[in-house]
Amino acid sequence: MTSENKDSDTMPDSLLIQESGEVYRNPTEVQMSQIVLPCHANHCGELSVGQLLKWMDSTACLSAERHAGCSCITASVDDIHFEHTIGVGKVVNIIAKVNRAFTSSMEVGILVTCEDLYTDRQWKVCHAFATFVARRTEAGKVKSLKQVIPHTQMEQMEYSLAAERRRMRLIHAEIITDLLSKCQEYQDAVPAERTRVESVELVLPPHANHQVSTFGGQIMAWMENVATIAASRLCNAHPTLRSIDMFHFRGPSHIGDRLVLKAIVNNAFKHSMEVGVCAEAYQGGEPLRHINSAFMTFEVLDSDRKPCTLPRIRPEPTESQSAYIIAVLHVYRKYIISCKQTEVPLSVPWDPSNQMYLSYNNVSALKLMDNRNNWVLASEKNKVRLYTLEENQMLCFKVEMNVRVSAEQTFHLLSDLRRRKEWDQHYESCEVINQADEEDTIYRVATPSVTKGGKGKDFILLASRRKPCDSRDPYLIALRSVTLPTHPPTEEYTRGEVLCAGFTIWEESSSVTKITYYNQATPGVLPYISTDIAGLSSSFYSAFSACSQFLLANKDSLAYITPPLQLL
Repeated sequence: MTSENKDSDTMPDSLLIQESGEVYRNPTEVQMSQIVLPCHANHCGELSVGQLLKWMDSTACLSAERHAGCSCITASVDDIHFEHTIGVGKVVNIIAKVNRAFTSSMEVGILVTCEDLYTDRQWKVCHAFATFVARRTEAGKVKSLKQVIPHTQMEQMEYSLAAERRRMRLIHAEIITDLLSKCQEYQDAVPAERTRVESVELVLPPHANHQVSTFGGQIMAWMENVATIAASRLCNAHPTLRSIDMFHFRGPSHIGDRLVLKAIVNNAFKHSMEVGVCAEAYQGGEPLRHINSAFMTFEVLDSDRKPCTLPRIRPEPTESQSAYIIAVLHVYRKYIISCKQTEVPLSVPWDPSNQMYLSYNNVSALKLMDNRNNWVLASEKNKVRLYTLEENQMLCFKVEMNVRVSAEQTFHLLSDLRRRKEWDQHYESCEVINQADEEDTIYRVATPSVTKGGKGKDFILLASRRKPCDSRDPYLIALRSVTLPTHPPTEEYTRGEVLCAGFTIWEESSSVTKITYYNQATPGVLPYISTDIAGLSSSFYSAFSACSQFLLANKDSLAYITPPLQLL
């Protein structure tokens, strides 16, 4: 990829001309540039991932400390997907900046690019999100962090998405712990125990950071080393690390610690394998302390740089068997949350094990659409505005209006899709088919035919609701299609699909709320709005005028506080 074709969704937009004429630069931004030397390379003459992780952690830590004004500690690093390797002689450019600060933790976005000095080409290698916490004061008090104020569209988007990523981090471990299932046995498979690796490292002063704790990047590098050895034992070749599933630091390590690093291949798929790796520490005769754990995905490339077919793995009973199944979930999870919006299928199978990731994808897609700023006003009637946006061969539209109802009440009234038929003529019926939890509900929605004598459509929709973290967040109701084996298509209706839709609800004042409805014009949705977009009708105005009247009529009602449904 040349420097002119950088990915605009991930590249920084930190340079902005302010009204004063000065160039704006994010005050938390830190940049690092390193030439890859032979001492940084592996056997293939490519930059060691462990070395890259050290540089990434250093840059991100300096950014976090610039914002916090004090020492910071790495708490976790989200999934990392390495799109390219980096050869000796290339320049690695790393940019880190704080996306959002919470009470005592902050998310730091990290972008890594590679530069060829001879051809002036640049390309993206990876991007990641790390969580840092401010070090406690000498009195043991938690330092309260100042808020981040986004100035550019990209900063606003990352600020908004940071809240959803934080939510996923907090419940990620619970999902993994609760995943219990049986695995399939394979003949002629390699025993997982054969790939087990255990190594110990003594933490010396050169391994410590400026806070005299073991450098987080060094721990990640040691973990990558033992994971690579485990992967090599399965394939009898040199593997290439492609992605990392969330480093999570569970405790500190210090100079003098003995760091025990353990790795084993959890599962092998056709062209990739997952290695589970953990780091534990001890001093003297004390018990082991869990420091970190992660899952790494490797490939083996042939002489043409194509992935090789890998042997199957046979898990050992109990612990290894559970890890075997969890590896399957990680592959599915990466598929859901790493795909670009244009690559995600319209409907994704839903089950409890992937609920968190589908919910994340659902809400993130709506937030991305909400942060677009190139909408075109198509029509307006009595302060109800219809906008369109054509991007990546996808037509999107939004309808915007203000109502004199509180934002919280509006959120609760619109959250229950069963009541939408009271104001939306396109909703013939709506029923709850699965109440996953308080935030995620699956509905079956039936709509009438747009042509005389034709069949109506039905949709299986996941509705994900979010309340704001602070005043700079809206209320959100995100909708997308999912599939359930218990509700296949029927002859009575044509099954429609929704890729991304929903409401953002902003509090303009204590009594005025701005409502914006978004939808992407998939084939299942387009027939209902095509005449509005073409300017041949204004049915959108009728529907949202009815919505306004519905909200006003129920603004003082307590009926929206419904008891929780029985979980299915």
